[in-house]
Amino acid sequence: METEVTHDPVVAIAGVTGAVGAEFIATMDRRGFRVGKLKALASARSAGKTVDFRGQKIVIEELTENSFEGVDIALFSAGGGTSRKFSPAAVKAGAVVIDNSSAFRMDPNVPLVIPEINGNRIREHKGIIAVPNCSAITALVPLWPIHSKNRIKRLIISTYQAASGAGAAAMRELEDSTRASLNGQVFTPKVMPHPYAFNLFSHNTAIDPETGYNDEESKVIKETRKIFEDERIAVGVTCVRVPVLRAHSEAITFECERPITEDEVRAILARAPGVKIVDDRAGNYFPMPVDASGQDDVLVGRIRKDLSDPSGHSISMFVSADQLLKGAALNAIQIAELLPQRAMA
Repeated sequence: METEVTHDPVVAIAGVTGAVGAEFIATMDRRGFRVGKLKALASARSAGKTVDFRGQKIVIEELTENSFEGVDIALFSAGGGTSRKFSPAAVKAGAVVIDNSSAFRMDPNVPLVIPEINGNRIREHKGIIAVPNCSAITALVPLWPIHSKNRIKRLIISTYQAASGAGAAAMRELEDSTRASLNGQVFTPKVMPHPYAFNLFSHNTAIDPETGYNDEESKVIKETRKIFEDERIAVGVTCVRVPVLRAHSEAITFECERPITEDEVRAILARAPGVKIVDDRAGNYFPMPVDASGQDDVLVGRIRKDLSDPSGHSISMFVSADQLLKGAALNAIQIAELLPQRAMA
């Protein structure tokens, strides 16, 4: 589907009151993304409230199937159920949906896009473009340029995932429970299944009783294969929720088809888009959530030979990225930035 955009686009945000919704607005501002009109959409309980956008108070409207008349780009970040319910109406009205949920990621007719990797897939859309899982984006942005030079055949990933991945309510729960803990008060979790302050736990998605993998881990495995267009790549992943507000970190070990050195990896990543090397061995300074928060780039460090692989084919490293930015809103806006030039080519 080619939607010719010859004017500043009318943009709708579905889920405007959420953590990612706020970042959609901030990211469009920061990047100078041209918007003819903004439609702010949320659930009925938020209708009538306002959001600030470029000096204007935009009244929030209830999200319905009739919300998309005249809309060119619909940014969705309101959960998979909402995306499945309302995206078809948006497409029917002529909008291009950029969806931040898991609803359409594995649909073979929906491009799953990280612009630094496969932005060319945008032109294949049939009305919907999916933003990958935040953990997958964090890993794949630095892995892709390596994979392009020396195919990665096996990946082992351990994630350290921030509260923001579970939404604004989870971020508030982390803050509230930490405050309560410091004050010696009892705090009963409402959003997370376990105490969050000074604790970490297996990612709060359902466990497949057959495999023992949770939904988040399965997403990373499947999405890596789709984005890399490589069904043979072997992926093992363990996803853990940690008491950090908004930046995910990951320990990654990858095995290439041919031998590879840490110097080769550094040289590749030094030229890679969306990547910043933070790898100070002498100062023991490496990627941290506190530094990644608010940054567009994926921070990469701890780049070193995997000593468990004497063949010299494997490298270990540590990465950190802002879950609300590159893991969600920024990736979506980068896709939106490519739409007009794709449509008018």
